[in-house]
Amino acid sequence: MVFTINEQSPIEHSAALPGEADAIIIGGGIIGVMTAWELAKAGLKPVLLEKGRIAGEQSSRNWGWIRAQGRDIAELSIMLEAQKMWPELDKRAGGVGLAQTGTLFMASDDAGMAGFQAWLDQAAPYQLASRILSAHELADHIPQANARWAGALYTPTDYRAEPWIAVPALARAAVMDGVTIIENCAVRLLDIEGGQVTGVITEQGRIKSTRVALAGGSWSSLLLRRHGVSIPQLSVRATVAASEAVPEVASDNSVDDRLAWRRRADGGYSLAPSGFHELYLGPDAFRAFARFMPQLIQDPLGTRYLPAAPKGFPDAWGTKRRWSGDEVSPFEAMRILNSAPNKAKVRKLARDFADTFPSLGTVRIKEAWAGMIDVMPDVVPVVDTCAALPNLTICTGMCGHGFGIGPAFGRITAKLMQGLETGHDLDRFRLSRFSDGSKLVLGPNL
Repeated sequence: MVFTINEQSPIEHSAALPGEADAIIIGGGIIGVMTAWELAKAGLKPVLLEKGRIAGEQSSRNWGWIRAQGRDIAELSIMLEAQKMWPELDKRAGGVGLAQTGTLFMASDDAGMAGFQAWLDQAAPYQLASRILSAHELADHIPQANARWAGALYTPTDYRAEPWIAVPALARAAVMDGVTIIENCAVRLLDIEGGQVTGVITEQGRIKSTRVALAGGSWSSLLLRRHGVSIPQLSVRATVAASEAVPEVASDNSVDDRLAWRRRADGGYSLAPSGFHELYLGPDAFRAFARFMPQLIQDPLGTRYLPAAPKGFPDAWGTKRRWSGDEVSPFEAMRILNSAPNKAKVRKLARDFADTFPSLGTVRIKEAWAGMIDVMPDVVPVVDTCAALPNLTICTGMCGHGFGIGPAFGRITAKLMQGLETGHDLDRFRLSRFSDGSKLVLGPNL
């Protein structure tokens, strides 16, 4: 089994490029797919353009958690809407490995438990099923664990799914409902006339539309900066590994201060280091350093700094920042952001999981990969229309939390594109928070 999608994956969607569309969506991750599908359900004829493959980047490389637990409070109503959507999406897409397994955050000390309680108090108006488990209750909940935690935050109503299965399946269902998807078709530039976005210029030609959405993940800031719009978005590398099939020792989406794990449909576990990511230092990283300082102070040991990104990465030193519509763009130079995993971390994951569950014996890894997570300084996304570029809607910077909440943010983006009320307070996600003098407030560090 292959757990990621890459340039060797067959092109599945190769429709002809139309001259115009009711709406254009840039980016074929879960946000882009769901935005396009919601527009089609509203009777529009949207076109989704993906430079590589559907779900080729973070949308197939994430942990697969669909959790309300630990969310920024401003995201909770949106996440709860997404959780209502997922069971129906599972049916419409023909099965995406959806299972309601719950989420566990384990704490090693009283300070961690106090943080869980603080989040619970803030989330109280949403009447979640979340609750605190004592050390004794936690030991009863996962009796095979060889660990001594102070307790846990537990939400039994959270889900999981298999992302490399789910997003391509959702895309196929969207096509059946009228979405046109074109893979291997990079958007080089926004087409701007009279100060307004009137479509896009792709490597295959122009498409006209007065509704354009950018859901380009780690590539969003590069395209926006080319058009004079700056957002402090960076990309960090996160390593994930898949174990061989083993007996079930825990069913929840779980994380402690060493590692995260969750059961997969194939009988193995997906494993990831807890609170660890790697940042390649490039022009955008230096430009946005001051913005990210509060986040770095909060978790000074959670980031490892690497001197330079590989050639072609969005923030690599040699990546073009200026190009024209008739030139090969950076989005064609690297179709899929396919970073290598941290091998040392992969080995440690196997050891740590075996140490946590000694009944498993030696844990063997069958595959490992990395994803580049698009992050914002306050750990919440940008979901807004763009005043500087009328007719453009932006949904990016999901900070590693986009898979589970993606269906609802796709619905919201589709409504913003149509000028409709979204049903949610999006003030925390506004684009202007980086330029209007507002103090940035960090999201939860659970």
